[in-house]
Parts: sequence; structure tokens; C-alpha cells
Amino acid sequence: MRGMLKAVLASLVLCASPAALPAMATQAFASTDLASAYNDNTDAAFRIGLQTRLAWTGDYDGTFDGRVGPQTLRAIRDFQARTGFKPDGVMTDAFLKKVIAESDKVRDGLGYRLVRDDRTGVRVGLPGALVSPAGETEVGSVWRSADSGVEIETVRFHDEGYSLQGVFNVLSTDGDNKTVSSSTLSNDGFTIRGQEDGRSFLIRFADRNGDLRGFSVAWDKRHEAAIKPYTVVASNAFDPFAGEPHSEELGPMAKLFRSGRAEGVAFGEHETQTATPPAGEPQGPALAAPGFDSSGTGFVVSKDGWLLTNAHVAKSCKTVLVGDLGAASKVVVDEGHDLALLKVDAPVGKPLPIVTNKPRLGEDILALGFPLRSILADSLNVTRGNISSLMGLMNDANYLQISAPVQPGNSGGPLVDLAGRVVGVVTAKLNAVAVADLTGDIPQSINFAIRPDAATRFLDQHKVAYQTADAKAALESVPDATAKVQESIYPVLCLGTK
Repeated sequence: MRGMLKAVLASLVLCASPAALPAMATQAFASTDLASAYNDNTDAAFRIGLQTRLAWTGDYDGTFDGRVGPQTLRAIRDFQARTGFKPDGVMTDAFLKKVIAESDKVRDGLGYRLVRDDRTGVRVGLPGALVSPAGETEVGSVWRSADSGVEIETVRFHDEGYSLQGVFNVLSTDGDNKTVSSSTLSNDGFTIRGQEDGRSFLIRFADRNGDLRGFSVAWDKRHEAAIKPYTVVASNAFDPFAGEPHSEELGPMAKLFRSGRAEGVAFGEHETQTATPPAGEPQGPALAAPGFDSSGTGFVVSKDGWLLTNAHVAKSCKTVLVGDLGAASKVVVDEGHDLALLKVDAPVGKPLPIVTNKPRLGEDILALGFPLRSILADSLNVTRGNISSLMGLMNDANYLQISAPVQPGNSGGPLVDLAGRVVGVVTAKLNAVAVADLTGDIPQSINFAIRPDAATRFLDQHKVAYQTADAKAALESVPDATAKVQESIYPVLCLGTK
């Protein structure tokens, strides 16, 4: 695991001016009062933002903990001394404007952005103007600068049997061309800094029940000035368990849908039903045929008019109607993962926030949609159930198994928790009659939904600006949770087939 991109903090030299040093020495008590004033009279978000911006300017190299202490005050004074302010630690409007301007210049110059790596499930900040994707390894992904002077790597160990202590012992050991300058180990992670083959490096790892995830940065002296501030920010922003890793390999359910062999086991391809009276029974008045060929459900995922539904709902339609919003102007289909995007050029409801990792086994969920539209009412239908398995048919990791009753027409509808967060996309149910013929037993409440991390990967691929759900949102009653989301869910009608 060579050159693990990004050695941060290591030896940031704080350049207090000669005039600032005696001031700090003679104002120790005043500094304590000043720190208390900042902590007591500003909110944590402001203080974390201040630490972040001072890291971008190269003056702060600590954790973004939102507490103003000696290190943060020192960074304030160092910035003041460098930029012509009185280095007294007192923040004025002019000081804050200068911090914002300088930090924005550095951050934007690097093209900094947060990226979730599908190979490992980590979220890491990348200097997009400096590095670009350089491929995948057996355990993660790599980004590299054009001159190979900067390399960033993500890593995940989960089936190899490695322990956090074991990986730390290996990576924190000096070698022929490697010197470790600092290393810290805790119960759930570690950070290592040093130099190897003439390059500085930073390595960070975290552990959750034997799932080890990390990232590294390595850079040479040519990039020292640009990379050092970046590594402080990226080290603090690193989220090792932002999502679940995935494989590009299609899962068993996707392969069934693609092959056409899913018909009779799970609904999906044609969601219409025609009732035929038994032979010899008097024919009643004919039911009026619906004015559409098939139907499903979709929900709003972006402010600019994108809705998410199932591919099998929209893929073969000449025209896709979205509720009373009119025809979709664009349709983007991924048959392999049974997802589709519909673009409407009309005002839509608020985007529903989407959970970015897998939901919890057993949690309460609601399936919302417009099932059996030719038979039932045209209004939104809500059913309640639980997440009964975190795997789909044949252990497909892209799907969830749910107990909430669903019917043809529910496909593409959101699966939400009691906080109104999307935790899946309804896609299929077992055909009870077909399974009974095969097994002699009638299955009860076995239905499926696409996992939220699979849905967000699809949205990321197509650059849809979806809303990430608040992990701390409060759970509510079924009526209240339904009321939060119902204005953003629409029936999807397929007119004509291609």
C-alpha cells in the first residue's frame, strides 16, 4: 500500500510575527477569556466553519471539533499577523471577510469536492482540479495528478481477516525508504503520517465490526503548498461509512429481469390486469378499458424536475405521462438495475430526501403508490410493513425484502421510513400462485425494493442533484409521515409501446 496520498498536519509551521509572540505571552488570561467568549456566544457550526477556513488558509491543522482553544486562537492570530491585522485574536467583520476570501480562493482553486467511492463506500474530499480517476485496485480506487506527483487512494478490507491492530502495525513500521513521523491508534481507527520514497503521506483508517476502510494521500515537494491545506480538510471530512460498497456485477434479480425469466415469479414487465369471468358465468357489463397500456409510480428527486421510477415502468413507452404534469420530456433508463429517470417541465413537489446507506433490518416502512389503477381509486395508496431482509431474491445485495403489501402499479414508488426519508424504490412482489405451484406453499408478504444506495448511485451517474436525508430526523406517525411526502409522488402512465 505505497504512496497513500495525503500527508496532512504533520509539521505545519505557524508563522506568528515577532510582534504577536510577546502579545500572546502576556495575554494568557485574556486568551482564556477570549476562547470562552467565542465558545459561549457563537454556535458550533460557526466555529467548525472557522476552523475549516483557517485550515484552507494554512493556519490551522487540528480537528474540526467546534471548540475554540489555544490551537484555534493561535491560528486566528497567525492569520491576522500574515494579513496585516493586529494579532490579538479578536475577530472583526474585516477579518472574517478576509478569511472567507482567502479560503475560498484556495479551495476553489483546487476544485475541492466530496465524492462517495462506490468501490469502498467511503466519502472523501478530492482536489478535482488536480487529480482525476486513475482506475481501481483490488481493494479500492485511485486518483492521480497528471504529473503523478499526487496520488489519492481508498481502501477497504472486509473478507481478508485483517484486524485494525494488525494493519496499523504493518503501516506504522519504518522501512528502508519509509519513515513514520507520527502515528495514533484508537479503538476504532488510526492515523499515520510520514515520508516514503521522497514523498510525504497520510493514512487514515476506521474499523466497524471488522470492516476496515481507509484512504491515503501521497505527494511530492512540488505540490506541498497546495496539498498541505487540502489534507487537513480532507482528513477531517473523511467519512468511512458513508455508504455501502457495490459491485458492477448485476445481481440475481437484475439478471432475472434482464433475461425475461422473472415473469410469473415477480411482477415487473407489464403491470396491467384484465379480469375474465369463469366459463359459463353470465357476463356483466363490460368494464371500461383504461386509457393507458400500463402504469406505475414515480417520485420527485430533484428541484429541477427529475422523478425516479422503475425501468420496467417506462422503458417501452412511446409517451410517459406523469400525473397531471404532462408528458415526460426526457426518459433515462437503466434496465440492468431496473431504474429510470423522468424529466418533467412543470413545477413539481419537493424532492424526497434519500438515505445514502442501507436501512436497518426490521425498521418500519411505508410503501406509497398508485396500484391497480384501472380497478382501485386514483388516489395515493399507503401500506405499512417492515424491512424483513437486507437482501433480495437469491441474496441480491441491490435489493431489500419488505413485508408491506404492494400490487402492480406500486412499481417505482418510494419506500419511506416514518421520518419521510426514502429507504428504497418498490420494484417487485412474488407471484403467490406461481410459487405455490412450485413449492406447495403460499408465500406471505414477500415483496422487494431497490436499496437506496443503489438508487443514489444511479442518480450520481446521471448527475441528478438529489437531497440527502438527515440521519437525525425524528420519526413520526404514519399519517404525519405520509403527509410529508405525498405531494411529491405521482402516477406514471405508459401510452403506447415502442
